Amino acid sequence: MVMVKKAGSSAREKETAVVTIDAKGVYYRELNERVREAVARGEKEILLRGVNGQYYIGAGLKGDGVRITVEGVPGNDLAAFMDGPTLVIKDNAQDNIGNTMNGGKVVVHGHAGDVLGYGMRGGRLHVLGDVGYRVGIHMKGYKKQSPVIICGGTAGDFFGEYMAGGVLILLGLKEESERPIVGDYLGTGMHGGVIFVRGDVDKDRCGAEVGIVEPTGEDAALLKEYLADFCNDFNLKLDTVMKEPFKKLAPVSLRPYGNLYAY
Repeated sequence: MVMVKKAGSSAREKETAVVTIDAKGVYYRELNERVREAVARGEKEILLRGVNGQYYIGAGLKGDGVRITVEGVPGNDLAAFMDGPTLVIKDNAQDNIGNTMNGGKVVVHGHAGDVLGYGMRGGRLHVLGDVGYRVGIHMKGYKKQSPVIICGGTAGDFFGEYMAGGVLILLGLKEESERPIVGDYLGTGMHGGVIFVRGDVDKDRCGAEVGIVEPTGEDAALLKEYLADFCNDFNLKLDTVMKEPFKKLAPVSLRPYGNLYAY
């Protein structure tokens, strides 16, 4: 059974009231239905307590101004196809976050898994800790939208694989980490978008499809804008994050495999 509690009775309190849903032991379909019902009623602040691996939280949700806070570790496909709401995860998160996400924001205060932002078309994904493999795979812009993924820790192999648009930023803020800031095959198959890596980038770890250059002044301004938002989410100091230089990775060809096909 899902328990829903709502605080506040005066008109002013109702504007900022938080709907609390106890998710402990609740099957993922029932939990997500309760969340959708709350959003349909016009609720703007929702707190999920006791989450433990439930899939699809926030999937397909629409609605600007909706904020869902998750206590616990959500399961795969968090925010898949989401368009508008903000999800704040107070713990770690699993795989496939932001799958084909169109708009909104996901903030993860811990680590996150593999295949983040698959085919992501818009919105922002901020992860304070480390991330797994194939982050940003097939990420693309859509019309005037440009998706942004910022990872505060390290990343595994195939970061930015087949990337077609948007922005990936990797910070490597844990100086004591023994793990390299990024794994092998960085940007393999990349044919659009841009990757920024804080610190040096080993060309041997990169796919043949990307080139490494110094950021321009315009790039630096964009980085400052994106990172200011990231730092605000995690109460970090922007000057500290930006004190290290960045490298910019961009595709050397818009059709890296064009010669493999016959027309």
